[in-house]
Amino acid sequence: MTGKLAIIYSDDYLKYYFGPDHPLRPQRLWLALKLMESIGILNDPNVTLVEPQFCKEEELELAHSPEYIEMVKYFSKTGEGYLDYGDTPAFPGMFEVTRNIVGGSLKAADLINTGKVQHAFNIGGGLHHATRSRGSGFCVFNDIACTIRYIQRKYHLKRIMIVDFDCHHADGTQDAFYSEPSVLTVSLHEDGTYLFPGSGFVFETGEGEGKGYCVNIPLPPHTFDEAYIYAFNEIVPPLVRAYQPEILLQQSGVDTHYTDPLTSEAITINTYVKVFGKMHKLAHEICDGKYLMFGGGGYQMDVVARAWASMLCEILNLPIPKETPEPWRELYENISRKIGLNAHAPISMGDLEVMIDERMKKKIFEEVKQVVREVKERIFPTHGIEL
Repeated sequence: MTGKLAIIYSDDYLKYYFGPDHPLRPQRLWLALKLMESIGILNDPNVTLVEPQFCKEEELELAHSPEYIEMVKYFSKTGEGYLDYGDTPAFPGMFEVTRNIVGGSLKAADLINTGKVQHAFNIGGGLHHATRSRGSGFCVFNDIACTIRYIQRKYHLKRIMIVDFDCHHADGTQDAFYSEPSVLTVSLHEDGTYLFPGSGFVFETGEGEGKGYCVNIPLPPHTFDEAYIYAFNEIVPPLVRAYQPEILLQQSGVDTHYTDPLTSEAITINTYVKVFGKMHKLAHEICDGKYLMFGGGGYQMDVVARAWASMLCEILNLPIPKETPEPWRELYENISRKIGLNAHAPISMGDLEVMIDERMKKKIFEEVKQVVREVKERIFPTHGIEL
């Protein structure tokens, strides 16, 4: 069970660059694409590589205020200043490259909703922290919010569901649709008590007509594979089946990985394959395969490449190689040296099991089960799902 897949990418995405000391390295996108190429994904007859196109300014206004857009244009010209309190510095050309990223997500939406493909992946998208009037958390414009509004306006879809897997709470996307039952937002993330942006608690469930249509699954630090999969399986598939979205969206952040330098979770690539594979199956089961994927966080470059390449193998029903190709490893290490990391490329496409003390695992799993219980109690009755 698969479908035609468009991968949206341009080397222009590499200009989304906050500087040499910033943890969001654009090279991760290129390395991911090169790994996909090396293992044969780009040669699959179901796969098309598509260039993005700049979105129009009025398409940015679907999710952002004119005043904020003007501010970004100004900072883009000067290349100085911050869009938030220090995480998102301005850089020259910021406005143009982010317009291209947003345009890439809109292109993905068009390709799916016109029937040209069933699945699309905007590798540079997933900028979920930006709100209507400010940038935040490495995000200039929120391409996810723009895309959802675009789909609503152009294709008149009434039920859109976004599941966000990034380790950081999808606060900007949540804010955009907090009072709307026409968009069901789900965010699995590290508990905001411990991690930026300090939000996404179980009691944040929407307001007004949107009450029960905002779902937050805040997980404790060091949540490991079995506990993460449990939380996903207990909440996400029942909601997809109850809500019956007309299109399923996914933010594919992989900064929950156990090696990520900015977070504290303990997930392996094997889990990404399982949960993203389940999302793909749900898209075919519920919404005729309409499945739009965005990129997202991930601050260990090899993990981003291996996880997203493995995800696409799973979606395309291609075998996931046991090892990364040697030419790709050489490429990775060359890039790593150039940017001062001097990291060795991994030989394995997957990961070994993360070793956690059994008493700690039991404690974490109990915390995860409690989160799941609370989410179900707050959310499931709205959707007619039995507890």
